[in-house]
Amino acid sequence: MKLKDFYKTAIETGMQHDPRGIQAVKKELKERNEAFKKLTKEEQDEFDSESLVNPYADSRIICGNENKEIKRILVGIDVEATEVLLADRLSQKENKPIDLCISHHPEGVAWAGFYEVMGIQADILANSGVPIHIGESLIQERMQEVSRKVHAANHNRANDAAQLLGMPLMCIHTAADNCVHSFVTKFIEKKKPERLENIIEILKEIPEYKMATKDKAGPVIIKGGPKQKAGKILVEMTGGTEGHVKTYENYAHAGISTIVCMHLSEDGFKEARKNHLNVILAGHIASDSIGLNIVLDTVRKKEKIDIVACSGFRRIERNS
Repeated sequence: MKLKDFYKTAIETGMQHDPRGIQAVKKELKERNEAFKKLTKEEQDEFDSESLVNPYADSRIICGNENKEIKRILVGIDVEATEVLLADRLSQKENKPIDLCISHHPEGVAWAGFYEVMGIQADILANSGVPIHIGESLIQERMQEVSRKVHAANHNRANDAAQLLGMPLMCIHTAADNCVHSFVTKFIEKKKPERLENIIEILKEIPEYKMATKDKAGPVIIKGGPKQKAGKILVEMTGGTEGHVKTYENYAHAGISTIVCMHLSEDGFKEARKNHLNVILAGHIASDSIGLNIVLDTVRKKEKIDIVACSGFRRIERNS
């Protein structure tokens, strides 16, 4: 499989699992293309043209020839210069080349612009019963905050290392997060848990979470008691990064009782506690692994690419 086909499959998989629905995503891309045509030549030259076909700014080919044949890949939750060197060393040691490094968390240009995907969160809020104007206002404020923080980062360390070693590098962030968001939401809805302890039991049926539990990084209740009723449950696992702290107040007003998320900052936890929300941390790295595994399963239905797991990623195949 060529690199460009691998990348296209990953993005299409993310779009199919997007919480907004595939038609809404296609509409967004259409509007973006129409807006692009109205730009001046100078503005078009500076425009991120990849965003015309890929709605996820944090999921990109960072470097590498798009026509390169991909047979063996190294996949990690975080792939930085260290992991790029590891891929190069394994290629030499085993005399079996690694053709591509895949990082879940974004690097390079995907890291610089990853806050752009946070708009998804406004639709998640709306689907939960929060008026769209409130969701959009909160997310715009949070996006600006994240943008300021990200702008100062040294984005290209891994990119530069990969280019110097001639190692293609790709990031699959929101495209994979959409998959775990969809998977866990449907898994919980099917089981209809009554109490918080039931949610924990259900999550531990998922192999990635079961493995993470043994590493003391699996599902835990951080607000609420095991016997407390779950009420209306919201799975919150996509949209780039954590949303605005005032989100939790609005969730409570919309009738949400329990949040199931990957991770939560201390400020977010205090706000959730203030609004009497139950909170379950499913596990950050395990959740990321689920999303990547779903994408990789889709790729391997087309071609049996070999996968080397590292940097926290745990490979579980569901094709069978």
